Amino acid sequence: MDDALLRIEGLVKRYGGLIATDHLGLSIRRNELHAIIGPNGAGKTTLVSQITGEVRPDEGRIVFAGDDVTRLPPNARAAKGIGRSFQITSVFLDFTVIENVSLAVQARAGHSFRFWKQAAGEAILRDPAHAILAKVGLLDRADELAVNLSHGEKRALELAIALAGSPKLLLLDEPMAGMGPEESLRMVKFLETLKGQLTILLIEHDIEAVFALADRITVLVYGRAIAEGTAAEIRNHPEVRRAYLGDDEEA
Repeated sequence: MDDALLRIEGLVKRYGGLIATDHLGLSIRRNELHAIIGPNGAGKTTLVSQITGEVRPDEGRIVFAGDDVTRLPPNARAAKGIGRSFQITSVFLDFTVIENVSLAVQARAGHSFRFWKQAAGEAILRDPAHAILAKVGLLDRADELAVNLSHGEKRALELAIALAGSPKLLLLDEPMAGMGPEESLRMVKFLETLKGQLTILLIEHDIEAVFALADRITVLVYGRAIAEGTAAEIRNHPEVRRAYLGDDEEA
């Protein structure tokens, strides 16, 4: 029986003479944390953008929960359960923390956005928002304006917003980018609590964090998957060491 929640089949995306994803195939199992690593320009973010529908592939298929979603727009994919965080924080800076998350809960529930600023005052929105903030460690910052948060706190808020959509698949695009060691450690510990509860596709340059978290790892180089396996298998893969991890040993 196929336990894949997401299947990528022969995905191709070209930008002129540049091939960002080159006949890429990938399978993400239900409730696993699957990491994508690779050097800059490997096509990682382009891959995520194709999964969410923000970028349309030139060739190939994207199958989510058994349905071909290749031609669906981003909102339809989000409704099916695909959620995303971005490389650059994407929050409403002039809203409070609780307002940001309440709006995401509101969107998931299909309520009108007519009264944006009142969202945090509605118990049906506020209570689940508080629960999510408690999970990401921001409950004590609920009434703070988002603009006043530290970089790490903004990343945590963005993750809270993504979780408020109750995704089946959570796409995390460099959630630890720009974080210091302590903030990165807190993020790793939080992501550990999510393992097994939902399917996570993680793109991250912090290789030690990836090795600590991932059930499986796929290595992309120039839009192609050159290796896939456990952290131990990827650490010891000769082609990965040469292409990405940096093997100083003579061939």
